[in-house]
Amino acid sequence: MTGTGAPHGLPAGEVVRALDTDAGRGLTAAEADERLAREGPNTLPAAEGRGAVLRFLAQFHSPLIYVLLGAAGVTALMGEHVDALVILGVVIVNAVVGFVQESRAEQALGALAVLAQTSATVVRDGRRRGVPAAELVRGDLVELAAGDKVPADLRLLRADELAADESALTGESVPVAKDPAATPGAELGDRTGMAFSGTLVTRGQGAGVVVATGARTELGDIHRLVRGTRAVRTPLTRKITQFSKIVTVGILVLAAGTFLLGVARGRGTTEMLTAAVALAVGAIPEGLPAVMTVTLALGVARMARRGAIVRHLPAVETLGGTTVICTDKTGTLTRNQMTVTAVVAGGREYTITGSGYAPDGAVHAGGEPVEPSEHPALHAVLTAGLACNDAELVQRDEGWQVAGDPTEGALVTSAAKAGIDSVPERLATLPFNGERRFMATLQADGVVHVKGPVERILELCDDQAGPDGEPEPLDKDDAVGRAEAFGEQALRVLAFARAHTAAGDLDELPRLTFVGLQAMIDPPRTAAAQAVRSCHRAGVDVKMITGDHAATARAIGAHVGLEGEVMTGAELDADVPPERIRATTVFARVSPEQKLRLVQALQDGGHVVAMTGDGVNDAPALKQADIGVAMGRTGTDVAKESADMVLTDDDFASIEKAVEEGRGVFDNLVKFIVWALPANIGLGLVLVAAIVADTELPILPLQVLWLNMTAILVLGLPFAVEPKDDAIMDRPPRDPSLPLITRAMTTRILVVSAVLLAGAFGLQNWERANGASPDVAQTIVVNVFALTLLTYMFNCLSLDRPLLWRGVRRNPWVGVSAAALIAIQLVYTYAPAMNEVFGSAPLDLAHWLRIVAVAVLSYALLELVKRVQRGSS
Repeated sequence: MTGTGAPHGLPAGEVVRALDTDAGRGLTAAEADERLAREGPNTLPAAEGRGAVLRFLAQFHSPLIYVLLGAAGVTALMGEHVDALVILGVVIVNAVVGFVQESRAEQALGALAVLAQTSATVVRDGRRRGVPAAELVRGDLVELAAGDKVPADLRLLRADELAADESALTGESVPVAKDPAATPGAELGDRTGMAFSGTLVTRGQGAGVVVATGARTELGDIHRLVRGTRAVRTPLTRKITQFSKIVTVGILVLAAGTFLLGVARGRGTTEMLTAAVALAVGAIPEGLPAVMTVTLALGVARMARRGAIVRHLPAVETLGGTTVICTDKTGTLTRNQMTVTAVVAGGREYTITGSGYAPDGAVHAGGEPVEPSEHPALHAVLTAGLACNDAELVQRDEGWQVAGDPTEGALVTSAAKAGIDSVPERLATLPFNGERRFMATLQADGVVHVKGPVERILELCDDQAGPDGEPEPLDKDDAVGRAEAFGEQALRVLAFARAHTAAGDLDELPRLTFVGLQAMIDPPRTAAAQAVRSCHRAGVDVKMITGDHAATARAIGAHVGLEGEVMTGAELDADVPPERIRATTVFARVSPEQKLRLVQALQDGGHVVAMTGDGVNDAPALKQADIGVAMGRTGTDVAKESADMVLTDDDFASIEKAVEEGRGVFDNLVKFIVWALPANIGLGLVLVAAIVADTELPILPLQVLWLNMTAILVLGLPFAVEPKDDAIMDRPPRDPSLPLITRAMTTRILVVSAVLLAGAFGLQNWERANGASPDVAQTIVVNVFALTLLTYMFNCLSLDRPLLWRGVRRNPWVGVSAAALIAIQLVYTYAPAMNEVFGSAPLDLAHWLRIVAVAVLSYALLELVKRVQRGSS
């Protein structure tokens, strides 16, 4: 049943005949078993995940790691087993760190399958029976009641006041009233003749015939989208991978060239292999993965304290580079709790404060609080809302919740705010249905209360309650005009009426007195508007993407500062130009597949996209986005498992805080990379210079590893805790197309690398020419690198201004790391055991003075370069 024959577009009887079933007796047990064997169970395919062994082995899948493993192998073949074990140990430590920090395997598909695992009341052979939902087949006759989870996609045959909460699937903010009538050509959220798998029945009863099971349901379509959507690698991951490939190629070319050059000049093969290994090990930034992991992990911890739980470490940095936030409306910008905000009674309009289902608030008229008991007409309309109602409020640990229909919950709350918490016992009820189009109750005091759409209730009324509660002539035009005005503000309006009767039942409804209107909306979150303004100030565009109606989306958008063009899902299907998509602020009546296409269109335009959501319908777009952000309280398991980050407080404002944190993390990573690279480049240049000059090696592979795993790690860790810049949210997001290292940063890296080359190679040759032993000369080279990196750390605490002692004051770990490095290098230089293992040797005061001179010169030269670059920018 597709195209023009889609079940929602056909009369119910025609669907029953097409499925060869019976609308009264359902399938026979034998036919159900045969169809189950032919069509398969009503379940979704389970997610496939990698085992722990494969995930650990994947940590070695990196060009730089391949080079290190090759270096370890060559070193082992040369008989240098200690060196080989040290190199291998570095590789294994990095792999363990990556394995521990890797996110748990994605469980979005498993969470979707859980949604479909439920039981169902089915009619087979004319008898009602309970069966596992997995055993349902097309053609089964399923009965529904309030509180049931719909077990499969059903074409409704009967709907008695039936309504379903479809917000997780469609984004619709209020339960959808169901009607068996056909809805040809309707969008998903408007197919009132259907009940969809995974949605929840909020009120009423009904029955329907199964038209789709398992992967063929609407829930199954989302499952397919999630499964077919590849998780997007973060900008940081992409840039680090690109950087690694460039470095790997450069190292291999340089190492091979060095080896061939040395052999061609008559140097021994073993010596040249040692030089090539030293060059490869020295040029690879082994400390980068560890410091990057620590920096990201600390960012994760800080964000957790601010209400954001990060599931994938690189997502921290990605937030900092976000250029567009695509946010769901229901539950993200709004509270997903219907709230009465306005009441019309006795010809007067009242406002009600407070938000959500908490019975905290007051009634105002003309900006002044009023006592409802002193306003008879107001008291009457609020009482009618409480009496004509099947919902109740429940206080739980997470706050006030509604048991029943959210719309009716809003009426209970508005009455409670006015101090009305009970009505006389109910004697009779006329439930709402599609034909009657109103609900009526009879209380023990003989009062009939009625609620329903404005036009329908006015048809039943002869007069209206005046300000004093007494009857007066009915002004239909005024009531309709006020309702239309509320509708233009995207408020949902219900009308109320009452009458007195001596009858003990509702077999014959008396003519009624109109008592007023109540208007409600799913209100925006308190901090949402401020958060949107902060995002705009930081150069981050915000777009609302919702499955709700255009009018509602436009009104909520205006409340939170998202004004402009509103585009519907139908318009998106009409091949809208990408420029118009990027210029549009609000997208309404959008399906899950259209949300996914929107995110992809923005990414194709070069944007880094963050997507927020809480429903099943958001899962594909959450997974496709550069960073998916799910709601922790109201979000479905599917949304959480598809996302990179979960907001524990469900507050859009937390995203703005997370963006700020992400920018700080990226700044610190860049500072570290700019600081660490000269060590690797300088080590490579020193070794190449020795080969070209035909001199002995100034540094050995084991000594290179010592520098990389001590000096670089010890001095690199303070960058992980560097404070954020005060004006970090006043600058635009970085251009995603820019490389990780800019031209100005490259200049600084090359300047320091040149200082290291000149200082280390120059001192090594000078010392050897003046009679120093090879061990002393190599120890001087190691310490030149260590102390120059120490002074260069102070250069990199800020990439645009000098800090020095102020940097120590604002980040105490700078001083701790500096002291630790000096202590470590003294141990390396003077401890006999270190001399034995690493080939180091004690130095005298003159040696140290020359080493310190190179380090201080490097600091002064870099501050001069920063000043020149600052003046030319």
